[in-house]
Amino acid sequence: MKGETLLDTVKNLQAMAPDIIVIRHACVGAPHLIASRVDARVVNAGDGANEHPSQALLDLLTIREHKKNFAGLKVAIIGDIAHSRVARSNMHALPLLGAEVRVCGPPTMLPLRMDAFPGVSTCASPEEALEGVDVVMMLRIQLERQDRTLC
Repeated sequence: MKGETLLDTVKNLQAMAPDIIVIRHACVGAPHLIASRVDARVVNAGDGANEHPSQALLDLLTIREHKKNFAGLKVAIIGDIAHSRVARSNMHALPLLGAEVRVCGPPTMLPLRMDAFPGVSTCASPEEALEGVDVVMMLRIQLERQDRTLC
């Protein structure tokens, strides 16, 4: 906004020698770019239409408070998966914690590359996705991200 490029900002941050940098940026991949240019640890607090890990951490905390353990937990995520930053973050985190994750939505609202999410399966119908689950995440249609350029 003030005419300084992201790389100029990174140089200024690096000069301050921080231990950790928390970044939320409108461009996909900005935290990764910063992490490749600084000695500090970089925490992704959200990058464009890509991920929203801070909200996913809140989801994980809520699940833990109510279900106590992730191992063996069955989680269904239903709706506009492709355009949901939070869904993407949860689809990375939940399987790592031992949960089985199922996603369901219209084909145009599912990620093109489901292989990027090991441990996540796709269901053909909401009924199939909901069968025997412990947790349901319902997503709205993300109109604001459907035509967005990724910087």
